[in-house]
Amino acid sequence: MEGRASRIRKGENPMKILVLEKPLSRASAKVFEPFLREEAARVWSLCQEGVIREIYFRADRREAVIIMETTDADTARKILSTLPLVRENLVTFDVIPLMPYSGFERLFAWSGAS
Repeated sequence: MEGRASRIRKGENPMKILVLEKPLSRASAKVFEPFLREEAARVWSLCQEGVIREIYFRADRREAVIIMETTDADTARKILSTLPLVRENLVTFDVIPLMPYSGFERLFAWSGAS
């Protein structure tokens, strides 16, 4: 897989992407087991490339929550497709592009009133 430099060009602002895992199967842990080491290695590689910035498990169920940085949601989907659990059709992901919160501007807006 290509490195981070080929995903985000110089001068281009990376987009933060919220990624929520969705299981495709109610399969037992034994079905997932043969792929978990390879999955962890791929996730580690993506962390080292700076593509996965943060990764967690949800506290209420064992599903991943990931913060990625890439050029866009389509690129994030392509990268996620390289994960073994995706390749084996055991999980998929909701990919949610994020943008900066601009609501604080209202706190500092000049009203123009005297």
